[in-house]
Amino acid sequence: GQRNRAIIETLYGSGLRVSELVEITLSNIFIKENIIRVNGKGGKQRLIPLGSYSKKFIQIYIDEIRPFGKIKDEDILFLNRNGKKMSRAMIFTIIKNAAKKVGIKKKISPHTFRHSFATHLLENGADLRTIQLLLGHESIITTEIYTHLDNKHLKKVMEEFHPRNL
Repeated sequence: GQRNRAIIETLYGSGLRVSELVEITLSNIFIKENIIRVNGKGGKQRLIPLGSYSKKFIQIYIDEIRPFGKIKDEDILFLNRNGKKMSRAMIFTIIKNAAKKVGIKKKISPHTFRHSFATHLLENGADLRTIQLLLGHESIITTEIYTHLDNKHLKKVMEEFHPRNL
């Protein structure tokens, strides 16, 4: 449904940890400014740009789906059918079921979207320091772990950017 699409788009579009996703509040989404304020590990807050796909599906969920449920946790963005904050386990189940539905046989999890977010940013020219900030990593070494690239891509970058190959 629309809620699950918004969850998937937000995970991939923002690189959030599943624990950060389930804690997003309406008061920490700034739609006009295209920003989400995230409470990360160790209580550290960071601002994450809200991409157009994430924004679109969050807006649909807020405007068309969320108001019709019984709401108990009023400020939490993503609610379960009982109107309460979703559990991490429920997010894992949503991802597993979505992958199965579209025929993905590889085991994926919410964390897969975080890895993809970082890898795709790097592949498209983002610098490691910016990716580190977006992911909320204290150490750049942690960020490097998220950005495993295949040898074909590394070879292509070398050929394209190294001065001896120009």
